[in-house]
Amino acid sequence: MQTASCLFEIAVFAPLVGFLTAGMGGRIIGDALSQALTIILMLIASLAAIGALLIEGQGGMVTALVPVSDWIQAGNFHVSWGLRMDALSVSIVAMVCVVSTLVHVYSTGYMAHETMPRFRFFSYLSLFTFAMLMLVTSNDLIQLFFGWEGVGLASYLLIGYWYTRPSAAAAAIKAFVVNRVADLFFLVGIALLYVEFGTVTYDDIFAMVPTHINDVYHLFGAHRAIEVICMLLFIGAMGKSAQLFLHTWLPDAMEGPTPVSALIHAATMVTAGVFLMARMSPVVEFAPLTRDFIILIGATTCFFAATVGLVQPDIKRTIAYSTCSQLGYMFVAIGVGAYQAAMFHLTTHAFFKALLFLGAGCVIHAVHDEQNMFRMGGLWRKIPVTYVCMWLGSLALAGIFPFAGYWSKDAILDAAWMSPATMGTYGWVMGCITAFLTALYSWRLIFLVFHGKPRDTHLHEGAHESPISMTGPVILLGFGAVLGGILLAPLYIGKGQVAFWNGAIANAPGNDIIEMMEHAPAFISLVPSIAAVGGILVAYVCYMLRPEIPGALARALRPLYLFLLNKWYFDEVYDLIFIRPYKALARVLWKDVDEGMVEGIPEGLARMTVASAGQAVKIQTGSIAVYAFTMLIGLVVLLSTMLLTN
Repeated sequence: MQTASCLFEIAVFAPLVGFLTAGMGGRIIGDALSQALTIILMLIASLAAIGALLIEGQGGMVTALVPVSDWIQAGNFHVSWGLRMDALSVSIVAMVCVVSTLVHVYSTGYMAHETMPRFRFFSYLSLFTFAMLMLVTSNDLIQLFFGWEGVGLASYLLIGYWYTRPSAAAAAIKAFVVNRVADLFFLVGIALLYVEFGTVTYDDIFAMVPTHINDVYHLFGAHRAIEVICMLLFIGAMGKSAQLFLHTWLPDAMEGPTPVSALIHAATMVTAGVFLMARMSPVVEFAPLTRDFIILIGATTCFFAATVGLVQPDIKRTIAYSTCSQLGYMFVAIGVGAYQAAMFHLTTHAFFKALLFLGAGCVIHAVHDEQNMFRMGGLWRKIPVTYVCMWLGSLALAGIFPFAGYWSKDAILDAAWMSPATMGTYGWVMGCITAFLTALYSWRLIFLVFHGKPRDTHLHEGAHESPISMTGPVILLGFGAVLGGILLAPLYIGKGQVAFWNGAIANAPGNDIIEMMEHAPAFISLVPSIAAVGGILVAYVCYMLRPEIPGALARALRPLYLFLLNKWYFDEVYDLIFIRPYKALARVLWKDVDEGMVEGIPEGLARMTVASAGQAVKIQTGSIAVYAFTMLIGLVVLLSTMLLTN
């Protein structure tokens, strides 16, 4: 246990050392040494995390607290800084460290020709990693919120890394603001948890849940306290994990460098919301209405994001919308109580989504920063390594046997079908439709980019395979996309799941969904695979055999095509409902209130004083005779007044 705790601490704090070294000393030691130090420290963190996972796995996944220091002491409120070491945190720390290390290595090649200081970029990557590790190793909600806001800050810095580009700066601000909206609800949820339970520490809250099940809040009617709290926590999770209505920041985040996109979509930021709900599973279990709402949002997000991904011309945005969609699957699992399946899909998704984004980066690098897929074509001969890896990632994403997504995504759909939850069937139906759409837009990407005739001969002639610093991490992630599901399924959702999780994820008495998944009808289990194969075949017909079909459909169904191309017009609606009224109000407060009243009154007094002084100046003639005569008049007036009063 002591060895595992030591390794766990190294894994968590090594990225912090990298951030401080590169961030504070980068100008002194230079870009090359900053890159090397952050990569070495991330490699140390990965090895330590894997070591801690193996040691804990052999000895049994017991829950332990690794104390760091005292943190907050305010009256009776005391929060210590410690690292919670259990199956949930140890497994996620290992995944985050490994993916982040590969992204760091990949970035040395991708950012090699960057003119802006690279030490800053690598320090931000390490900060991003450390913040996520703080979040997943928290032992209470205050430390979790610290990591929660930390990943928000790091994402802002990395999305806006090219801050001289207006689009990148705007995307960074948008991500920051949208997440602040969701975080307000999350913060209120934490406050209500403290009011309800008198603590913010996980174990204390979980122990007291049974005694507070029937507590009620009276506000616009009577509502169960646990339902209200879980709903607020979930809204916070919706922002971080880019679920419907709070998803608009995620596609715009593609303005950052591609390695940033891989880290955000695979291992950090967007996975935080899913982790939060899994960590709070002992509370969420007793909020059935909230769980139905989670299924509704997750399943609808699945479908929405997949439909938008069907028509996007940008290679990165297509993959970005697939992230929204896959996160929707994870929330469906949370809603039906299959938290283990949600974490299983989160882990496998990390590998194949990082693979797809880094593979897309290799494509973009090969064609001189072009991202429009309709200008590509026929690239598989030019970049064969990237081509094979993109196939592996797409097979995993589509859930084709035996790739990683097959094991984790199909487990979620089996759980949705077998679930007694009111919205379970809705989650299964939307998930199966999305499986078809996922395969369709994935092979649309492959056929447009790698097959057919080159659409831009200049791009095609200059295309070249990326250096080993970029293809190496992509190849390693390919192994994860192929083997991740097979290797992890027995531990995460199989017969060994009880011993593996060992209480880190809680299922209330009567929630046997993990066991019930195994008894799903055979045909039901086959439907997602049939849908995925159907999507591949349709993509082959539309983009290989009859490439004129997509264009004809777009012309025939132009309103629908524009609806999908413009992302269901969420940005336009938000602009109309929120942004324009806010700008109008801000202008009124600025022009009329601030300048007209707040600044106007002092300025009016100042103008009156200046005018009075101008008139007073006129009597200052400089003549001694005039001054003497004035004084004489004053003296006469004074004496006359005194005589009259006496």
